[in-house]
Amino acid sequence: MYTLLNGFYKYLTQKDEYCVVILGLDNAGKTTYLEAAKTKFTKNYKGMNPAKITTTVGLNIGTIDVQGVKLNFWDLGGQQELQSLWDKYYQESHAVIYVIDSNDRERMEESKVIFDKMIKNDLLSGVPLLILANKQDLPDVMGVREIKPVFQQSGTLIGRRDCLTIPVSALTGEGIDEGIKWLVEAIKRHSIVRPPRVND
Repeated sequence: MYTLLNGFYKYLTQKDEYCVVILGLDNAGKTTYLEAAKTKFTKNYKGMNPAKITTTVGLNIGTIDVQGVKLNFWDLGGQQELQSLWDKYYQESHAVIYVIDSNDRERMEESKVIFDKMIKNDLLSGVPLLILANKQDLPDVMGVREIKPVFQQSGTLIGRRDCLTIPVSALTGEGIDEGIKWLVEAIKRHSIVRPPRVND
């Protein structure tokens, strides 16, 4: 009887689980964004001090529960030598967050090249895409109006997938809420094609 009740309780309280990769060049603010999201959506979670966040070597993992689903984030290192590992995570990904350093005009073209390489991978076909123009708290950064046309040149690669480009500041938390909530809705719409992760 206990097993039956326990199984029924687990069934009632289980949440659909989805995996999201966070990609972008090194120092774009991917880890800071993940920490801000965890702080915003996880009760009693005290995020890392942004001053102590260093360049990711490998990956960082984070989980949040929001709008009745569980999101597992894979924050992958953006250094050139680590970008070759990104595609190992694509098959199990339900969405992509691509973080752009709005303050780094010199590397915008490099970011675009990496973005194009990532978005044309067949394993990510149709997967929802959230593009974050990060570091909007800094003066004289590129706004979404400047960044969006650069990445819209890849319109044919992006295709008909759900896609949103928004300004954020991972440091101040601006735009975190909007982006995550949009992502959850996009993932749910796409769950017919890419169903939630199954835990045994």
